[in-house]
Amino acid sequence: MEDNKKLFEEIPVPKALAKLAVPTIISQLIVMVYNLADTFFIGRTDDPYKVAATSMAYVLFFMLNALANLFGIGGGSLISRLLGVHETEDAKSVSSFSIYGTILVTIIYCIVCRMFMTPILSWIGASENTLGFATDYTMWVVVIGGIPATLSMTMSHLLRSEGHGSKASFGLSMGGILNIILDPLFMFLLFPKGHEVTGAAVATMLSNVVALMYYAYVFYRIRTDSVLSVSAKRLPAGWQYTGKLLSVGFPAALSTILVCVSIMVTNTLASLHGDIPVAAIGIVKKVEMLPHNVGTGLCQGMIPLIAYNYSSGNYRRMTKTINTARTYGLVFTFLCVIVFETFAGGISYLFIKDAETVSLTTDFLRIMCLATPLTICNFHICYTLQAMGKGNASLVLSACRQGIFNIPLMIMMNHWFGLYGIVWTQLIADTLTVILSLFIYKRTSDYKSKQ
Repeated sequence: MEDNKKLFEEIPVPKALAKLAVPTIISQLIVMVYNLADTFFIGRTDDPYKVAATSMAYVLFFMLNALANLFGIGGGSLISRLLGVHETEDAKSVSSFSIYGTILVTIIYCIVCRMFMTPILSWIGASENTLGFATDYTMWVVVIGGIPATLSMTMSHLLRSEGHGSKASFGLSMGGILNIILDPLFMFLLFPKGHEVTGAAVATMLSNVVALMYYAYVFYRIRTDSVLSVSAKRLPAGWQYTGKLLSVGFPAALSTILVCVSIMVTNTLASLHGDIPVAAIGIVKKVEMLPHNVGTGLCQGMIPLIAYNYSSGNYRRMTKTINTARTYGLVFTFLCVIVFETFAGGISYLFIKDAETVSLTTDFLRIMCLATPLTICNFHICYTLQAMGKGNASLVLSACRQGIFNIPLMIMMNHWFGLYGIVWTQLIADTLTVILSLFIYKRTSDYKSKQ
């Protein structure tokens, strides 16, 4: 604990930020590779129905991230702020509340998915050709594997809040690498032909179980020198922090939910123009995972530093953390834009060889990548507000980026300009969100007046 205190208070900001953010970025990149690999292996079946079914069921799996963010980011930010004012006993209570809160909401979500699986998947877009595959995937990954998935993500956030960045990221990385190894084993060797989707789902579920076992072991090992507690006896004391925890956790969860809705709307509108545009946009979304995942990892790494120094009143160190993270993020995203603009055609060809799809993907990538620096700016401001406990401001930004700007604009742009209107929407929406974000940030960031 003493070493982590030095990390928060004494180690130079670039080095401290690197220690927390680099492992998180690496784990985010491994998760990205896993997502690409999962699609790749199922694609080896040459069955478009299996690929489509997995993509639709993945939306329900992605919702588990929202549940983990609710208590992981909300509880993690609060724990770091409590450590900043040396309220270690209260931090332990928040940790316990976050763990059991995650379990409770996940159980409710899994029950709902089990009871209404067919109508939910049909609403998302599953047809008679894909419903069976989507049901199998959802049953194993969400209904059976939901708790290991959400609890692993929550525990990684809590570990990061106390400065255990490497341990937090190792668990997610290990789970991702294990999934890549198990996917072909279960899909093509252990399960009979025709059950590849089930094999992939079981591999994902088992990988999350192993990751959870690792986190449980880490919590046990550091229990005597850590505020991270899983004791149910601390739940009553943790209830008093429900409002503060959810004020940060709910905007983080809402942001993830709205991303899911945005993906569904994008696919629905693009499908009106044919199957090839859907494939092209899907490829661009995968390519954009590189700057987006790096940006997310950087922002998650800076949260503990900002939260701790904000609550302890060390605003100079906090401001340097904010500025350093922003600079690193923008430099990386601008480099990505240069690469995407220069090599868009070659990048598109890596994913598919069809000439028409490559042509559309190349155009879409060159347009959509222009929004990447703006997207990272929005991530940075939103995570900064969450670190400072500015829940209301973070909620407004989370709702505006997708719910008020992107989704309605996408529908209007499709009506006015057709397919390319959809593609240009993100740049317009993120420009508007950056303007609003800067305005809200300046209005709510009261620390400058205290310096």
